[in-house]
Amino acid sequence: MAQQTVLVVDFGGQYNQLIARRVREANVYCELISYEKITEKIAETKPIGLVFTGGPASFNEPGAPRIPAEIFSTGIPVLGICYGCQLIAGTLGGAVGNGPREYGRRTLDITDGKSKLFDGVKAASTCWMSHTIYIEKLPEGFKTTATTETCPVAAMENADKKLYGVQFHPEVMHTEEGFKMLKNFLYNVCGASGEWTMSNYVERTVKELKQKIGDKKVLCALSGGVDSAVAATLIHKACPNLTCIFVDHGLLRKGEAEEVVRVFRDEQGMNLIAVDASKRFLTKLAGVTEPEKKRKIIGEEFIRVFEEEAKKIGKVDYLVQGTIYPDVIESGLNHSAKIKSHHNVGGLPDVVDFKELVEPLRLLFKDEVRRLGFEIGLPKEIVMRQPFPGPGLAIRIIGDITAEKLDILREADYILRDEIAKNGLDGEIWQYFAALTNIRTVGVMGDERTYDYTVILRAVTSVDGMTADWARIPFEVLQNISDRIVNEVKHVNRVAYDITSKPPATIELE
Repeated sequence: MAQQTVLVVDFGGQYNQLIARRVREANVYCELISYEKITEKIAETKPIGLVFTGGPASFNEPGAPRIPAEIFSTGIPVLGICYGCQLIAGTLGGAVGNGPREYGRRTLDITDGKSKLFDGVKAASTCWMSHTIYIEKLPEGFKTTATTETCPVAAMENADKKLYGVQFHPEVMHTEEGFKMLKNFLYNVCGASGEWTMSNYVERTVKELKQKIGDKKVLCALSGGVDSAVAATLIHKACPNLTCIFVDHGLLRKGEAEEVVRVFRDEQGMNLIAVDASKRFLTKLAGVTEPEKKRKIIGEEFIRVFEEEAKKIGKVDYLVQGTIYPDVIESGLNHSAKIKSHHNVGGLPDVVDFKELVEPLRLLFKDEVRRLGFEIGLPKEIVMRQPFPGPGLAIRIIGDITAEKLDILREADYILRDEIAKNGLDGEIWQYFAALTNIRTVGVMGDERTYDYTVILRAVTSVDGMTADWARIPFEVLQNISDRIVNEVKHVNRVAYDITSKPPATIELE
C-alpha cells in the first residue's frame, strides 16, 4: 500500500515550513512543493489532500501565482490558507479586493458549527491574521463558515467539492484552535489514517537500506551532533559494514569527545575511528583572530584529516550525509528563494572516493530527527544536544585561540549547561552557551585586585533559529551561574548576560 501523502503547495509564504511541520505532527506525511510543479506532483504522488500556503502576492496583481482551474475538479480535498484562500475564491469566479487590514490576534466566530473543518472547535476563539486582501464575493457553491469583526469571510467552504479556505493562519501557535482545524481537514476531509510515525519510518527505512546497501562499505563522518548521530545509528541498524570517523578538533565542549566514543563505540557497538587532531588544529589557528578565517581554516583542516583517515579504509561504496528536509528546501526545492546550498559534511564528497550518497534523514524536519533518535535508542544527551557550530568553540572565543582560553570556556560553558539542567530549563530554552570575550577587566577577589576575562552568557528561545528572542532566565538562576563561574573558573572575574534578539544580532557571537 502506497504511503498517504499531502502536498503543501508553496506560494512564497513565510510559514510554509511551519505548515508542513504541523501536518507531520498530525502523523500525516507531506511534501512541500512549488505551485509551479503542482500538476506533475499530483500525478506522481496521488495525494489525499492539498494545502495551499499564504504568500506575499495579491491575487489581482499582474504576475501573481496561479494554478490550473482543473485542479479543483479532481476531487482532491483542498485547504487554502490566506493567499491560498484568495486563490481558490478568485480562480473559481469569486471576487477578491483590498482591505480591511488585519494583522495579529482577532476573535474568530464560527458561523457554521456543522462544518467538518470546525468539528469540536469552540464557537469563538483567537486566530492570527496577516492580510490586507479579503474576499468580496464568494464563488458559486461556497458558503461563509467563520467571520471576524472586520473580516466578513474568515473561512469559506464548498463541502460537496471538498474545497475549504481560511483567511487566518491555523498553523501558528497564536491561533488557539488552529492545530485542531488542520487535523480536522486531514482526517475528516482527506481521510488520513495517521500512519506517519517514527516507528513506521524506522521499519520502512531500515528495510530499504538493507535492500540497497547490503554488505557493501559505508562511510560516515560522525560529529556527535544530532543529525549525523541519528543518520549513523539508522545506517548501523541496517548495514554491517559501516565505518564512522570522528575527528576531534579540540574545539568541542567539556566531555563531548569522550561521550561520542562512549555512546557510539561502546554502547552502540559501531566501528568508530576517533582521531585526536586537537594539537594540529590549535597550531593552524595560532594567532588568527578574524572569524571567517577561523572558519575556513577549521573547515579545510577537517577535510584534510578526514581524507587521510578515509584513504586508510580504501574505496567505499556509500558516503552517509545527515541532510535533513529543511536543507533540501533551502537548497531550492520549493518556490522560496534559494538560501544556501547544503553539503552537510563540509565538502567531503569531493575528497572521498565513493559511488553514491546515502541521506536517510532527507525527508525529516529537525523535531522529527529528534523523535527518530529516541525511537532508535539514542540517549537524551545525544538526541537533545544543543545546536553546536561546526567550528565549535573557536567562534565562541573572541580574538585569538589558545589552549588556556579553551579550558576557561569549557568550564564556564559546562557550569551554564549544568545549572540550566538542574533548574529544569533545558527543555524550554532552544539554545544556550557561554562565550569568552577578549575583554579583561579589573576585579576584586578577597583582598586582591584581579585583571581577568569577561564571560558572556547567551540563551535564546526559537523554533528554527531563523529568528530568536533572548530567554528570560530567572534572576536567581543567573546569579547562581555567575557565582559558580567566578568562583570555580580561573581567570574569569566578570559575567554578562546577552539580552539581544535575532535580529538585529545573530545567535552566535562570531
